[in-house]
Amino acid sequence: MTPRQPLISMALFLSRESLVPGVVEVLRRELKLMKNLKWAGAVAFGFVFAALCVAERRRPLRPRVEPRPLHRAARNVTLGVSALVASTAVEWTVVRSTGAWAERHRIGLLHHLPLPLRVKQFLGFLALDYSIYLWHVINHRADGLWRFHAVHHIDRELDASTGVRFHFGEMSLTAALRAVQILGIGVDRPTLTLWQRLLTLSVIFHHSNLRLPVQFEQALSLFIVTPSMHGVHHSERKHEADRNFASLLSVWDMLHGTWRPGAAQPTITIGLPGRRDPRDLTIGPLLAMPFRPQRSSWAVDDSPTPGVLPQPASVA
Repeated sequence: MTPRQPLISMALFLSRESLVPGVVEVLRRELKLMKNLKWAGAVAFGFVFAALCVAERRRPLRPRVEPRPLHRAARNVTLGVSALVASTAVEWTVVRSTGAWAERHRIGLLHHLPLPLRVKQFLGFLALDYSIYLWHVINHRADGLWRFHAVHHIDRELDASTGVRFHFGEMSLTAALRAVQILGIGVDRPTLTLWQRLLTLSVIFHHSNLRLPVQFEQALSLFIVTPSMHGVHHSERKHEADRNFASLLSVWDMLHGTWRPGAAQPTITIGLPGRRDPRDLTIGPLLAMPFRPQRSSWAVDDSPTPGVLPQPASVA
């Protein structure tokens, strides 16, 4: 008997018993479902992104400062595409396999709590959002991570396109964090998918330059991150940039004392004062920036003016 004969016999047996066709059919249906879900998510993202781009131009929150807005938008989208490719590669090679393994072996805290499924999913959603808050704080504190995250903050304006403007290195690390979240929390795939989609929409929304009615935004910021609230975080003053780290639910900033209501946006200068050279703002230097010797991103004196309290956004 040749070495191939057992394999051929096994293949014939599986085919005769309809096991292989059954597995192939299941895989085909799963891939079709995933494809449909991805298309639905992409369409929703595209619609929200386009709607915000139109709305923020009709009701701008902050004045524009870039002399060539189309060049800036193209730069941000280019960075976003490179980040998407890198994060998708990590998602497919690391996160999905980790999630399947963790589900199979019941790895993670929630797998061992005697709670109803919906309660576990709710707690998993909160844990995912809280851990991304902590990750954002660490990105500002750790020099090795800040050099990547600074590429996002160097933008001199804040609008919907800033929501996709991330360095591919940062997004690769953030995608790898999903594996850590899965292993530690034990969150299931539907909850992770829901949170990721809401997070993406939230990031585009709160980076937008959309001016909302003041009372509506003040109420909304008690629950989720809003444009004027996140505008404070992108201030060139470090003591303001060290506020409002939340990405979806604003409760984490309130619990940690980093929450600050949206200040009057015309008083806020967006960007990093140590990175004002126009040569720093082109694609090549932005992609290379994390790998080069670093200089200070902040002004020497950015402390709050004594006796001056933050002013709420005065928008109609």
